[in-house]
Amino acid sequence: MGTSLIPEVIHRKFEIAERHHASSILYTDFSSEWDDLIEMLSGFSLPKSKIVAAGKNKSPISKGIDKFFYDRGWKEHTFDIKVIADDKETLTPTHHVDYFKNRVAVETEWNNKDPFFDRDLTTFRLLFELNVLSVGVIITRAAELQNIFNSLGKGSSYGKSTTHMGKLVPKIENRASGGCPVLAFGIKAEAYDPNN
Repeated sequence: MGTSLIPEVIHRKFEIAERHHASSILYTDFSSEWDDLIEMLSGFSLPKSKIVAAGKNKSPISKGIDKFFYDRGWKEHTFDIKVIADDKETLTPTHHVDYFKNRVAVETEWNNKDPFFDRDLTTFRLLFELNVLSVGVIITRAAELQNIFNSLGKGSSYGKSTTHMGKLVPKIENRASGGCPVLAFGIKAEAYDPNN
């Protein structure tokens, strides 16, 4: 079945990549989380006003996605992982995800440096191996949005080395997430609303 489970309206607005049957697992085993994700993506639009608005720590686009998930009970979550060998505890870095609910993690990467994808996929892999995560989702942008950014005079804010599907898909295909099922969505020009 694969991404055929995803409604056509989402296919029009997002570039989609998948590994290890992530959409089938979400649809079958995590129907509530699937419904949240489908509702968010189906209703998503990219208003011109949010692209040109100055963001401080977080862009208005990311803040809008935050609100949607937080309103539905998803929480930002930090996993504290401890490794003990011969009664000696080894410190390991904490692993953080933007939204977590019922063994599903969602990360948003609107305009970060592309190594953030490595961090996200490594986190998904580790949490999957530790049996606390079943599916990881990444929401980012399609490379084609660069043309819109350029036309709005914002092109320099969204460079080639920032997060977009052109950087993410090769990492997914090269198994950076290990055995963890991953579903990725890149916002396409079809989602852009020049009148808002």
